[in-house]
Amino acid sequence: MSDEFDDAAGEAADMLRGATRVAVLTGAGVSADSGVPTFRASDGLWEGHRIEDVATPSGFARDPDLVWEFYNQRRVNIAKVTPNPGHDALAALERHYGDGFTLATQNVDGLHQIAGSQRVLELHGCLRQTRCLGCEAVEDRGLNHLGARPLCPACGGRLRPNIVWFHESLPPDVLGAAEDAAAACDVFLVVGTSAVVFPAAGLIPVARANGATVIEFNLTRTDASSYADVGLYGRSGDTLPLVVRRLGL
Repeated sequence: MSDEFDDAAGEAADMLRGATRVAVLTGAGVSADSGVPTFRASDGLWEGHRIEDVATPSGFARDPDLVWEFYNQRRVNIAKVTPNPGHDALAALERHYGDGFTLATQNVDGLHQIAGSQRVLELHGCLRQTRCLGCEAVEDRGLNHLGARPLCPACGGRLRPNIVWFHESLPPDVLGAAEDAAAACDVFLVVGTSAVVFPAAGLIPVARANGATVIEFNLTRTDASSYADVGLYGRSGDTLPLVVRRLGL
């Protein structure tokens, strides 16, 4: 560990030590340390598929079998992974701050909850859930393979993954709660996100504009770095636990 990194970790711990309200935005980098593939590869493909084919309403309308094949495989893969020390560190922060802690995540894998986090706002939906195109019922189906074109047990309508796809709006209640938490916090943590996907990335300037200190935990500098008071660059599964240990948690 370099002296510069050690100084940044100490500064981050001091900022958190003086806070009463903490908000967090997490992205794919948090789950990458658990073996979950990040959002998209350098060739623009999302786990081997064009995003337009598997993560848009038009793709689902065009080929629902392909979309369900893709999400069923994601469900099977997620069932094989476990939270990493970064997830555990965020759960420890929630236990420390209690109602003063809010975690907004762009991830859909549910690993934060498995690690023990309870105050989680899932901005982009949840891989475990389905939503009926008929009665709009949302149901937690676990991570079992649901087969091709599953049907709603309540009304028999067609189901879709309860995921926010491209060209869809985030749930207004979830986004509103995240914006409120960002505006009210003393310290805002940016963890494992490139901060290029909006409106989630817009939470960072909201926190900053309302006087929050911003701490970035990412592999490298990102679009969030210009807002950050302190940046700790490396795997969040290493850097987050280090800072949390300095808090004595």
